[in-house]
Amino acid sequence: QVQLVESGGGLVQAGGSLRLSCAASGRTYTTSAIVAWFRQALGKEREFVAAMRWNSGNTYYADSVKGRFTISRDNAKNTVFLQMNSLKPEDTAIYYCAASNNIYNIVPRRQAGYDYWGQGTQVTVSS
Repeated sequence: QVQLVESGGGLVQAGGSLRLSCAASGRTYTTSAIVAWFRQALGKEREFVAAMRWNSGNTYYADSVKGRFTISRDNAKNTVFLQMNSLKPEDTAIYYCAASNNIYNIVPRRQAGYDYWGQGTQVTVSS
């Protein structure tokens, strides 16, 4: 089992920045691991935001955040970050960290592709 704990959410004005963290403990990541961020706005379905292959560091982004958000990692601390810049009110959501140790040729962008989830952290962007 992998336990994920997110932190770093909060309230920020439009145009501002936040950095989310996702710390893993327990079994942690294998070489095939993928770690991702999803978000869920009120009344909407959970959507893919960004992902990283743990071994290679290759990154993947939703079109809506490309150029504004950056996913990165600290291998030694088994921690993944999501740097969010130029935030918009439509970025307001609960942000979830997710992980999978399964082997995928294509990085999954659906919830079903991930076995481990954090509890979520609220990000609110005011206009």
